[in-house]
Amino acid sequence: MAKKNYAMTIDLQACIGCAGCAVTCKNENNTDDGVNWMHYTKKESGQFPNIRYDFMPTLCNHCDHAPCVMACPVTAMYKDEDGLTLHDADRCIGCKACMTACPYGVISFNKKDPHQYWNENNAWSELSATPKEVQESAGADLPYYNPERDYNYEAIRYRGIVEKCQFCDHRLARDEQPYCVERCPSEAMYVGDLNDPDDKIHELLKYSHEGLKEELGTKPKVFYLRKFSK
Repeated sequence: MAKKNYAMTIDLQACIGCAGCAVTCKNENNTDDGVNWMHYTKKESGQFPNIRYDFMPTLCNHCDHAPCVMACPVTAMYKDEDGLTLHDADRCIGCKACMTACPYGVISFNKKDPHQYWNENNAWSELSATPKEVQESAGADLPYYNPERDYNYEAIRYRGIVEKCQFCDHRLARDEQPYCVERCPSEAMYVGDLNDPDDKIHELLKYSHEGLKEELGTKPKVFYLRKFSK
């Protein structure tokens, strides 16, 4: 079977800036507070009523020439046969060399022991209860764990290692889109196979597009469609 070459498109004119991709990513991949596989940048400018709001999702770019892979001394960061940049949690020694090498700042370090329940002491706002308080009031544990992530990667990562977006490779293996793509309310995101001439991604790439920091030669494979602010 011919190998795939996965890439993502994000249409910034279709994106409504809801950050739903970041929330669904956390649900799917069991990331702890302070650890994010899907990031975003936002900028507000102008004065009412002439306000401009720029929002841009950011994540691992699964670069063809991935600096994190080249920097990792134990091959915990590696390229798979389908072009994904993946992380092996069992090999990782937590040296953070990949974090230093990544020019996109999308690799997180896990500072906490793994847990399957939502038991944080931090409230989202001054008016809300903490997850721990909610659990105590309800008399029940709040699940913080999606077992499907355990298909081909540690479902909950160890303390003292890094982690990052895996393009929901467990879903791609079932011919499903990453969860951020599936749950996007404006259908602004898509992952396709660049090696398949019939894949929808080729139609999407007919729009003007560019990757982040392409001048570095990393060859990122997250393409932002239509005009956006750097």
